Amino acid sequence: MFPAADIFFVSAFVCVAGAIAVVAAMSVLRARRDLTSGRAEWIRWTADFGDLAAADRQCRHALTGEAPGRICPNAFECRNCTNHPRFRQAERGEAPDTISGLRYPNYRYYHRGHTWVAPQPDGSLLIGLDDLSERMIGAPDAVRMPGPGEQVANNGEGWRMWKNGLEVRVLSPVDGTILQTGGPDDAWYLRVLPATKPPDLRHLLRGDEVRAWTERELERLQRAVSQPGQNVVLADGGELVDEFLLQIPEEKRDHVLGEIFLEP
Repeated sequence: MFPAADIFFVSAFVCVAGAIAVVAAMSVLRARRDLTSGRAEWIRWTADFGDLAAADRQCRHALTGEAPGRICPNAFECRNCTNHPRFRQAERGEAPDTISGLRYPNYRYYHRGHTWVAPQPDGSLLIGLDDLSERMIGAPDAVRMPGPGEQVANNGEGWRMWKNGLEVRVLSPVDGTILQTGGPDDAWYLRVLPATKPPDLRHLLRGDEVRAWTERELERLQRAVSQPGQNVVLADGGELVDEFLLQIPEEKRDHVLGEIFLEP
């Protein structure tokens, strides 16, 4: 017969091992559920959002002066923000289509990762790069697009581009299913069937917000790349030069791309 102490030890070990196995199995199931439900992109985005500099996490209402200094507590998911409806909603104002020489048509919605969304008569959404990011990148050297039928999630990966050896992960501005892909030659990159009908676009920028955000982005770019004796970043009149990325000192290019496309 085994001593009572040995029996107790073996029993305790079996219980602990069983508990660990159950926890591990639950973790695997939870991770699989997160991956299949699209939560993996949200988990990744919230981690990335926390790594962004405070200036990059400003609330949209801080940009327009409605809530000075406010840092977004919701990872730019305004649809879940209880405070968003209380503000003046500057997007009701109408901003000009041209801001500091950049085209920002009023009929589009804008994501802070520098993409635009244009609702279509058939209920789909066209998605493309805004004028600032197009001026910055120019023609990409390569693009990797998802395929029709794949899911995209707001602030998850939309597509990837490469320019002069640098990789850019472009965030999707909406949730939905890809119907069709375009590219640089089409002036749009994704056609998406939104996850809800009508699409919920409250988290995207409109109107006066777009002007405040764009002007801040241009100022931030100027500060990010400025150095003594360098004045080639902006053209005469303060407009962004074409293929602006190539004007940035090489050692700063990856950092600046990360700031603009919200990838720390």
